[in-house]
Amino acid sequence: MYLVTEVDNAITIEKSKFITYLKRVKNEDEYKDFLLKIRKKHYDSSHVCSGFICHNIKRSSDDGEPSGTAGAPILNVLERNNLDEICALVVRYFGGIKLGTGGLTRAYSNSVIEALNNAKFVEEYEYDKYELTISYEIGNKIDYFLSSQTVLLDTKYDINITYTFCSDDSNIIEKICEYTKGIRPTNIGKQIIEKDATINL
Repeated sequence: MYLVTEVDNAITIEKSKFITYLKRVKNEDEYKDFLLKIRKKHYDSSHVCSGFICHNIKRSSDDGEPSGTAGAPILNVLERNNLDEICALVVRYFGGIKLGTGGLTRAYSNSVIEALNNAKFVEEYEYDKYELTISYEIGNKIDYFLSSQTVLLDTKYDINITYTFCSDDSNIIEKICEYTKGIRPTNIGKQIIEKDATINL
């Protein structure tokens, strides 16, 4: 599951301010660049703790907080929600009240959870991609079917109509042949399709 847009969210716990930044990153360099950007923006903060997942690479940092109280809880929230290509940075401005190890763990976890609640996500699916060229007469019969039963990518109108579409239905060719009286779509490869997704925090 992947983050759609950047998110930032702030909460206050025992006078300490926790600001969480979420960003989709495609590699570790993008994560490091974003971390540097946020460190510069919050140069006066107490800590900038982080968690990062990109395929098989995972990183976390307590950034001076007691070991295991910040980076690991941040990363754990990302992991248990099956997120990928994402980094979560939590900026802390210390408010003068010590939270203890348990309190810190909860604070960093809850800060990320609340940010995730304000985020939008997608899942990526690999579909077969097809092209179908037919007459206008047949197109009038199959147009609604393609629009409602496939992911219609493009429609070109010339002497004939050419549809480009994706489907994960293993019987899609047979169904189209029924509509077109034997005209078969051509498989032209694969296409990644994104669909809205939700997480259960």
